[in-house]
Amino acid sequence: MTISPDAPDISKAAVIGAAELPALRRRINAVLIASQILGGLGLATGIALAAVLAQQVSGTEAFSGLAPTATVAGTALLSVPLAALMTARGRRPGLVLAYLIGALGAGVVVVAAVVDNFPLLLLGMAGFGAASSANLQARFAAADLAEPERRGRAISTVVWATTIGAVLGPNIASPAGRSVSGIGIPAAAGPFLWAAGVFLVSAVLVLVLLRPDPLLAARALSPGDRSPEGRSLRAGVRAVRDSPMAQLALVTVAVSHTAMVSIMSMTPVALSHHGAGIQLIGLVISGHIAGMYAFSPVMGWLADRIGRLAVIGLAAGLLSTAALLAGTAGPSHGRTAAGLFLLGLGWSAGLVAGSTLLTDSVPQPARAAVQGLSDLTMNTAAGLGGAAAGLVVAQAGYGWLNAIGAVLLLPMAALAVWRARTRA
Repeated sequence: MTISPDAPDISKAAVIGAAELPALRRRINAVLIASQILGGLGLATGIALAAVLAQQVSGTEAFSGLAPTATVAGTALLSVPLAALMTARGRRPGLVLAYLIGALGAGVVVVAAVVDNFPLLLLGMAGFGAASSANLQARFAAADLAEPERRGRAISTVVWATTIGAVLGPNIASPAGRSVSGIGIPAAAGPFLWAAGVFLVSAVLVLVLLRPDPLLAARALSPGDRSPEGRSLRAGVRAVRDSPMAQLALVTVAVSHTAMVSIMSMTPVALSHHGAGIQLIGLVISGHIAGMYAFSPVMGWLADRIGRLAVIGLAAGLLSTAALLAGTAGPSHGRTAAGLFLLGLGWSAGLVAGSTLLTDSVPQPARAAVQGLSDLTMNTAAGLGGAAAGLVVAQAGYGWLNAIGAVLLLPMAALAVWRARTRA
């Protein structure tokens, strides 16, 4: 066997015995959870004031939505090259590079705010999105060494860890802004300076502690999966094409994410049209985020116990119910809040079950490439959906946006039923 630059990781993994695997899994999961908390903290801290900063730099409210859109675009565009790096060199180099690019992007955002340059701000926001790619890929790193019957729980635990950072991030945005008031940096850019520091800490944490590399260790423990021919992105596309279950998983993740982003992004606008204040809007979105992350371990447990296809069906049901509640809520803020909470739950079910099924359904060598393709697909679809959502609300209203979101779920639900019947 040819010795690669990552041979130390491979050689360590090759001598791991069955008795040592549980401890190794716990240690790798602990590192991934810690990096996920930090990454989520940095992302939430910056995103909290992204639209405000974009409005200040551009001078118009019309461009304020471009900053979050640039972040989503950056996440999608960087998914494939990062997946290619992980496929060739392992999870650790890809995660470290993603956090470093995220830190660089956050720094560029700060510079753009100081020099008042809007195109530079968008470029920095795109780089900032690389940290989101790292957080998304971490869920797959948790599955590399997980037992198949516990894979859903492994993925969901890492997804759950994002809750801590997502909750803390917006709360430290204000002190982060005040901390730079005396050094010539606009207050709205302060959170990005803090985010850059957090991403650097995440990169160091992964670089030093994520050893042996979980992906390389999984390959070393699979004697029949060491050929590099099946690890290219082309092989990943081929693996999805040849696996009906992988196709369903890809559709599930993309549709669930697109429906969630499209409806969630326009809910504050709909609430404000019905007299809701900033505090109430914040509470509704907080409930939505709780639905997204706090219950993901439950979704992982269900995916392992009753099956991936059953939880995909649950995701379709939850998301459809959410669209029905939110789309018909009108001035009922409580009904809108219930709809947004269920929207988060449905997203969690779809992401966990879809990600687990995707990992199950393709050969081990092609997994990293397929997982990168999954993140590219879901973020591209969500970016387009988020952009279209504003047009739909402006032309037809929030109710029609929810109706369209529900219609998008029909192919996913039908495909899940068809695959379940075929498997039976």
